[in-house]
This record gives sequence, structure tokens and C-alpha cells, in this order.
Amino acid sequence: MLDLRERPFTDRGSRLLVTAADDGSLTVSRALYETRLADAAVLTGLRVVAGGAALPVLRALPDRVEFAGGVAMAFAGPDTLVLCGENAEAVWDGGRAPVEGCLTLVGPGGVAPGGPRHDGAAVLAAAGARWHDWFARMPAVPAALRERAEQAWWTLAVNLVTIQGRESLVPSKYGYVGLWNWDSYFHAIALRHADPALAREQIRILLDHQRPDGLIPDVVHDHGVLAETTDLPRSDLARLAEHVGGEPLREVVPVTKPPLTAWAVWKIHERDPDPGFLAEVYEPIARSQEWWFSRSDPDGDGLAEYLHPYSSGLDDSPVWDHGPRAEPPDLNAYLALQYDRLGDIAAALGKDPGPWRARARALVDLMLARRWDGRRFVTLVGGSEVDVRTPLELMPLFTGRLPAPVADRLVADLRSPAFWGERPVPTVAFDDPRFDPDAMWRGPVWLNVNYLLIDGLRRSGHEATAAELRERTLAMVRDGGGLYEYWNPLTGRRAGRATTGFGWSAALFLDLATES
Repeated sequence: MLDLRERPFTDRGSRLLVTAADDGSLTVSRALYETRLADAAVLTGLRVVAGGAALPVLRALPDRVEFAGGVAMAFAGPDTLVLCGENAEAVWDGGRAPVEGCLTLVGPGGVAPGGPRHDGAAVLAAAGARWHDWFARMPAVPAALRERAEQAWWTLAVNLVTIQGRESLVPSKYGYVGLWNWDSYFHAIALRHADPALAREQIRILLDHQRPDGLIPDVVHDHGVLAETTDLPRSDLARLAEHVGGEPLREVVPVTKPPLTAWAVWKIHERDPDPGFLAEVYEPIARSQEWWFSRSDPDGDGLAEYLHPYSSGLDDSPVWDHGPRAEPPDLNAYLALQYDRLGDIAAALGKDPGPWRARARALVDLMLARRWDGRRFVTLVGGSEVDVRTPLELMPLFTGRLPAPVADRLVADLRSPAFWGERPVPTVAFDDPRFDPDAMWRGPVWLNVNYLLIDGLRRSGHEATAAELRERTLAMVRDGGGLYEYWNPLTGRRAGRATTGFGWSAALFLDLATES
């Protein structure tokens, strides 16, 4: 069931969303890149009326919205929204029209009452069949998780839209209408269970926009790409100016996302082997890996840095309170694992994995020599250590290459009151003075952080902690009310201004749930 607030009526491939206002009327809006839904309404104040009275919505389902009086709303195509029924009238701000069978409310050209008529029974039957087929492909999950899993599977479907002529899974139609870099890797992990070809397409879209120097852009959107600071919308520049401390960025800086490409590719391959795809992406991923060390290591010490907050994916983390250039421990952990996954791909293609394995080993050794202080991996900003505590300092577990005493120490930290609770893992430690349970990346739980830690715990030989973190994460999402961008770790509910219907939360919840 849809609530027409957090879960709007929309469809796979459609940019149209139907939401309910407090007065019971409906609004039809269009999802656009960097545009608030409130600024993209195409039809407002919509009601279905019969005998002078508004007909209430009885229920909203993925394939239709049913009103009293036998009237239903459905999609006759991605850009075509219709009302089907008899003896009723559609009334909206500035217009009205009789339903009379099947009335087109919005068509490809915009609001279009009185436009082409459709066979109502055929429209409803086709919509029902589309959704039946989609849900039939949902990965199997335990009964206790099925309701939230169905919501997650619906979320992935409705977040599929066409961008630059290709089907792209966007993070959310509420404000994130573009193909974001690391989001797409998380999306692909869920899609691999039912549509590995579509999962591979998300990777291809990004790599097809790779720059000659190896950088994979942050976003592919309707109007181009976001690959450097000159591509940022003004609203983003203003927001960054509010919370990024230290010396401001004065030069043009590349913008990307954490290097998880090979990790995602290998997960798809494990589920649905495709040597041809591995051969296709091998060299582009190798070029991307080289970019981090040749273009994103400004001090030349062999350890890459994030040159912009957006490149970390943790835009509002207090790490950035100290300046716009940082080296949290996660980045080089991802790069070390990517070396190992490049080795896996090389071996699958009949090439020598040895050089990649050696680079992975050397990078982890360098991290241990220069960033391990005997208690934790330190975070540097502008070359200086900062005291903010985030789960990024635990992410070297992701490499699976740490000496046992170091891995054990990190797991002890994870399970300490700083990070462990009924709903771990906060994005700033519970006992850090900057912890805020509702502020983006300053305390809330994000599923991708938990998922990466679970992956790293398994790789580092800590299966029991991985299993417990997985169970607590699934329980939080199951009981938390929706598929949010992030959760308040104290209440388990939607945190602050978190977006609803969030793609990677849906994807990673599903992937974790399928393991039961």
C-alpha cells in the first residue's frame, strides 16, 4: 500500500509523482534534476467529484489509485496519467473535465484533459500485469521481512528513469534525479539478484562517462555530468560554504565518489558470471584506480585523499569542519580492496593477478605504517590529524588484510559504547561531542556504512559480529517505518530531513535480507 506522502503513486520509467495534500487533494509533480518537488508541480488541487462531493481515495497500490465510486487512476505510459471510471468529474486548480471512460490527466506534453482517450480496462490490466511481473522477480526473503522487502523492491522499480536515453536507477525521485556514482554500485548489488543485465548497465553508464584521465564522474544527469566543482549547482556551493571549515577551495577541483567499482562488478559476477563484461570494464577500472594515486594524492605520500567533501560521499560529516581536503581511513581501504578485486578480474580473464595482489598488500602495509597509531587509524585533514570519531576509522577491516591484533582492536572499538547500541552504527560516535542523531552524516545510521562494515567484518574473520550487525540493521529497517536515506540511531525512526524512498537503503536491505 502507498501512503501518497512518503510513498507516492508513480511508475517505473515515469517522472510523474502523485502525492496527497493535507486537505485530501492530490498533486501531480515531475521529478527533475536538482529541482524540489514543490517547484515541479504540473497539476495541483486534484479531486475526483461525483454528485457535488469529493470521492475519497480508498487505497493506493503500485498499479492504481482507487477512489470511491469505482474510479481509478493509473499510468497508460511513463508520461501518461489517466483516470478511469464513469459518472465522475476531475476537478483541479484552474480546470475540470468529465471522466467518461478514461480521461487523460497528464500526457507527454503536460496537463492534457480532453486529450487521447484510452481503454480503461486495458490500461488497468496492463498496469497490473507490469507490477505482477516485477514483484514475481523479487528475491526471496524471510516472512518477517517480506513487507519491508516488497516496499524496497517497489522503491527500486519506481526509481528507474531514463537519463540521456538509458535506464538509470536514481537514489530518489524526491530530489536525487540523476545517476549517482557510488549509489549505482549499491543499486547494482540488489539488481543482480533479478536483473543482472540491468545491474551491469548501471556500471556501464558511469564508465561510459569516464574522463580521459581516469576519473569517474560523481553524477550523470539530464544535462550532462558532475565531475568537478564548476559543475556544482549554486545551492550546493552555498550549502558547502556553511559547514566546510578551514581554507576554502579556490581552484577547480575534481568531484567523484569512493572507489567501489571493482567491488560491485565482482559481486555481480559472482551472482551471474559474464567474462565479456569483466573484459569490458577491466581497463577502465584500472585507469580509475590509477587516477586516485596520480591525481588525488597531493602530498605524494602514496596514500590518496579526498579533494572535495562530495568525493567522500559523506558531504556533511564533521570531518569537513576542519577543511575541504581530507584523508579518512576508508578511502585507502577501498583502494586496497579494489586492487584485490582487479586481481580477481585479471585471474578470471586469464591474466596474472600477482601485480594487483602485491599493490594491495603494499597499500595496506603503508596504511599501517603511517596511519595506525596503536589504537586506531587516524583521520587527516589538510595533513593534520583531527579528533572526530567516525566509523570510517573502522573501515580498514574492509581490506581483509589487517594483522589479527589490529583487526581485533577495531572490532573491539566497533562493539564499544562509542559505536555499538541497539541500532549501530552511528556516523559519528555516540560519545563524540559532535554526535547529532538527526543531522546528515553527523550521527544517523546509514545502511551503506553498515553494509560495508558487515562485508569487512566477514573478510576479516569476524563472522559473529558481522551476523549481529546484520540482524540489528535488518531489524531497524523492518521496524523503522520506511526506506529512508538515514535513521536516528536512538529512536530507529526517520532522522531529520532524510529523503524517503531511498535507493541504496532499499537495495542493501534487500541484499542483506536475501541471506536469511
